[in-house]
Amino acid sequence: MEIKTFGVIGAGQMGNGIAQVASMSGLEVIMADVKEEFVQRGIDTITKNLSRSVDKGKMSEDDKTAVLSRIKKTVILDEMEAADFVVEAATENEEIKFKLFEDLDKLCPPHAILSTNTSSIPIGRVAARTKRPEKVIGMHFMNPVPVMKLVEIIRGLETSDETFQSTWDLSVRFGKTPAEANDFPGFIANRILMPMINEAVYCLYHGVGDAEAIDTVMKLGMNHPMGPLALADLIGLDTCLAIMETLYNGFCDSKYRPCPLLRKYVEAGRLGRKSGKGFYTY
Repeated sequence: MEIKTFGVIGAGQMGNGIAQVASMSGLEVIMADVKEEFVQRGIDTITKNLSRSVDKGKMSEDDKTAVLSRIKKTVILDEMEAADFVVEAATENEEIKFKLFEDLDKLCPPHAILSTNTSSIPIGRVAARTKRPEKVIGMHFMNPVPVMKLVEIIRGLETSDETFQSTWDLSVRFGKTPAEANDFPGFIANRILMPMINEAVYCLYHGVGDAEAIDTVMKLGMNHPMGPLALADLIGLDTCLAIMETLYNGFCDSKYRPCPLLRKYVEAGRLGRKSGKGFYTY
């Protein structure tokens, strides 16, 4: 199937990055969110990213203009009826995602592939909300999208081989390295990453070390580029909590129980970089 128009639901941290790489690959992009200010903020972020590339000599001013010209911003979900492929990058909330897929299934043409950038929610549960489960798939990008090479591609139980191959090929077109994961809560990346972050929060909670010490041990001792608590702040503590709850509910295993301190921070509005304060102050 030829993909010419690419839809992105959500203009936030992940959505605007996905829109940027899609436009840079030559696709026409429709980027939607619920408020004009959210969409504009996404465009501003893309513009800033592209300007940085121009300053570094990685692209020309004309290329930057061309990339931006291919991105259409909207607050009207109905405009997704023009998309051949859609990535949903809304907040990590099951009910929000389920409603979006029900709506997209009615709006998008029959040939369109509907994908989700969910970090942890099983694809089969999302696909069951549509009448085209064979055309629903997981396309999980890493943050920051323009920089990180990995895309996890997750088949649902009914995902067709054609849908899988089209998504794989699209990832390669975006300059990414795809990896196939089976449809379990958390897939591969977050099944491994989030319990590690959660355990780091437990270390802080139990007073094993302060945030700086915990992150220093993981950076210098384990050669991680960023400590787990700083990484949690970058991802968003609310997103980390949502993923841990999905793992805990999906497996009913106490090893995935979210740390009470993580929950306490989220309830207090300490969400990390996006709120100005998490395990660190920004």
